[in-house]
Amino acid sequence: MKTAATPSRAGSQEVSLDVVLPFYLYAAIFLLLSCVMLIFSTQSFRGHHFQPDLLGITHAMALGWGTMMILGASYQLIPVLVESRLRSFWLARGSFLLAAIGIPFLVYGFYSFHLGWVSQVGAVAINLAVILYISNLAWSVAQSKSDNIHAIFMLTASCWLLVTTLLGLVLLLNFTMDLLPQDSLHYLSTHAHSGIVGWFLLLVIGVGSRLIPMFLISKYTNDGLLWGVYLLVNVGLLWLMAVELNPSLSGWQGLSLLFIGGGIVLFSVYTSQAYKKRIRRKIDAPIKLSLASVVMFLIPLVIIGVVIAGPEVARQELVNAYGFCVFFGWLTALILGMTFKTLPFIVWSKAYGHRSGKQRHPDPKDLFDHRVYRYSMWLYIIGFVGFLSGILTGIDVLLTYPAALMILSALLYVWNVLKVVFHKTIKYDKPIGTQSR
Repeated sequence: MKTAATPSRAGSQEVSLDVVLPFYLYAAIFLLLSCVMLIFSTQSFRGHHFQPDLLGITHAMALGWGTMMILGASYQLIPVLVESRLRSFWLARGSFLLAAIGIPFLVYGFYSFHLGWVSQVGAVAINLAVILYISNLAWSVAQSKSDNIHAIFMLTASCWLLVTTLLGLVLLLNFTMDLLPQDSLHYLSTHAHSGIVGWFLLLVIGVGSRLIPMFLISKYTNDGLLWGVYLLVNVGLLWLMAVELNPSLSGWQGLSLLFIGGGIVLFSVYTSQAYKKRIRRKIDAPIKLSLASVVMFLIPLVIIGVVIAGPEVARQELVNAYGFCVFFGWLTALILGMTFKTLPFIVWSKAYGHRSGKQRHPDPKDLFDHRVYRYSMWLYIIGFVGFLSGILTGIDVLLTYPAALMILSALLYVWNVLKVVFHKTIKYDKPIGTQSR
């Protein structure tokens, strides 16, 4: 063990661990729960995507896993990303409580297809949680004294999240009341893409464009390129929603994919330049996985392009493959990588930050088990590739066994998260420079 230099904390404030860690623990549990649900729903992946168990799994992954992890990490990273203090710990705690209650209600409602008061209470609680998050973020950004494109990405993505959850609530109510001119299934694609592209993709780009150069120790920055990404992704999403809501534009869906794909390509160029101009030459496994996830979003983009342009035959298998690639592939790969770059530093800062440069202490990377992480990563990759093959080929064995591998991977991931969260501070008697006998 050696003394670690503390990463840059420009404009930072120490965020209480009880604000951040519950999000990480909750998300880890929901990843495991989602994988368990997956193994009991393998046959549903051979049918239509609008099935109760698939709806439950999708919302468990999107909300319980992806969104809760992102909310927790962003509360810790707001000072670095927007160069301002997190305005309210109580708003952050409130958003966790509301989301933590609402998500199981909603997931249970979809999985059992009870779309009455249970699901509706869950959806309302989730919307309230999102409103608290946006209020806290906007309040924090308003305090910032510098123009920051990362803050613009985060705010815009958060607004898209609210659009997604509000639309989801309306679609849910539309099952029992006639609120919309057509049935809820007609608007499902709009709801999904506002969340996938508007919330997840935009936020990942905004946060990744700040964190990836930081972890690589790269001085590369290019706000002009990021503004290009921002415009392409948002214009592409708005056009996609217009096409989905206006049947007369149905032949122009491909244009939106060109815009969004162009934004992803530009962001790939950005991360490539940051990688080439890095100071740190040795790249650890979590960062490698996060960098790979940038390109991985092109896979579901290609699949949805084939769905739009291709024949009706096998279209449903491709739609299921698209959703699986987004949530169990791209998003999960990104989070699996970033978890063990952000979480260990959060815990390390509380336990050892005040000793940095004064006393011996472990590095943030010493707080988790790297061997367990590698096993977890490879099990998940094998399981993901196998399950995707099962969706595309319809072979049962390629669905069941890979799902079991993903459960094992999630168990190892949860174990490593618990190891970091419940880390006990190591105390050394001798200060730096003292020789041991």
